[in-house]
Amino acid sequence: MNRILLASIAALASATALAAPVTYVLDPHHTYPSFAADHMGGLSVWRGKFTDTTGKVVYDKVAKSGSIDITVNMNSVDFGMAKLDEHAKSPDIFDVAKFPTATYSGKFTKFNGAAPTEAQGTLTLHGVTKPVTLTIRSFLCKPDPMTKKEVCGADATTTFNRSDFGVNYGDAYGFKMAVTLDIQVEGSPAG
Repeated sequence: MNRILLASIAALASATALAAPVTYVLDPHHTYPSFAADHMGGLSVWRGKFTDTTGKVVYDKVAKSGSIDITVNMNSVDFGMAKLDEHAKSPDIFDVAKFPTATYSGKFTKFNGAAPTEAQGTLTLHGVTKPVTLTIRSFLCKPDPMTKKEVCGADATTTFNRSDFGVNYGDAYGFKMAVTLDIQVEGSPAG
């Protein structure tokens, strides 16, 4: 009887330990928010990314809960064309001297099994904070074959109106204000 009781306590303790949330620090070499925005009312699509991002994800697969916090260095905008990068950094568009970072902070709100499929939170861009929902298209945790440590990765997307954030350059020329934001992230447990 004592063995059964001890085994039950040990199993409960193990289950409780597994249920604890884990904090994953985002890998800046594998995390690149990218975006697509209209040019000249359908003439073409501008695509770019940000190359300097930090953040963390807290994930509890047993409790089906978690959160995401990302900070983007707006000075790291990269269209692949230096002149356009400089214009994007200017007061005409992102005004990085005044608004050097953008942030997203949210909580996982929908799951498919243990994998989150949605995060609801707020995006702060150009000094304006608005609610934004991310659709998480894929989410996976597994051992990294090189380091043998667990890593988690995700691919999330959303579309928002950039003029809602005061980034309305081109509106007078007929540019569409909708922007699609894609965020691919990878992270490892902190510590």
